Amino acid sequence: MSETPPSSLAAAVDLARAAAVETAGDPAVVGEHLAALPESAGDPALGEALTHSFASTLPGYVGWYWAVTIARAAGEDTVTVDEVVLLPGEQALLAPAWVPWHERLRPGDLSVGDVLPATEDDPRLVPSYTVDDDAAEDPEGRVVAQEIGLGRERVLSQEGRSQALTRWNDGDFGPRSAMARQAPGPCGTCGFFLPLAGTLRAALGACANAYAPADGRVVTVDYGCGAHSQATLVPQDTTEVVTTARYDTADYDVL
Repeated sequence: MSETPPSSLAAAVDLARAAAVETAGDPAVVGEHLAALPESAGDPALGEALTHSFASTLPGYVGWYWAVTIARAAGEDTVTVDEVVLLPGEQALLAPAWVPWHERLRPGDLSVGDVLPATEDDPRLVPSYTVDDDAAEDPEGRVVAQEIGLGRERVLSQEGRSQALTRWNDGDFGPRSAMARQAPGPCGTCGFFLPLAGTLRAALGACANAYAPADGRVVTVDYGCGAHSQATLVPQDTTEVVTTARYDTADYDVL
């Protein structure tokens, strides 16, 4: 079809505007006529179609426009309205792209009463008795998991453990924190250090010192604080303390 709008369709501005007003429900939100562009048709024998666009003055839709597509069947004089839609223009204000809820969450977002279910394909978790089966969909597998004493259908995967170790290592209770750099010794040599079980035992543990800033927290073995069990006080003043009186009798007599 030629890019030159068919005259009868291009002249049907009032028909297109009326359709836009009817859809919008208010003539005040349908602005000036912007353009009339022909629609490409697969078979010209079926007829012609053209889209009129009108500026939108609808609050909150800056840069949007009303697009009204009208058509005329082959061999007919009657022009009909096919579709009316509100579309964003090049300068339109658009909402941010939708992000799944599990990607929007951040640490600390969970509050009392909230439920945060893990997805079935969460890469941080694997079935506890085998990494190849899906315990959530295998009733017999659930029985096996209970019988061998695991008690949990899913456990941390290698990726989940790696993420946790990286997160805690970079956190406030890792070796690069200001507290650790000034500590008299690392947590791995502290009597208050409780190592974690499993493969992370050599890298992480919990602090059990009520006076330490990390009490009840997961710490790395190379974290440390001033409450280390082997910390000792080093005297800073080495001045000799005189405990006896001394008198110079060279220049006078003692009576």
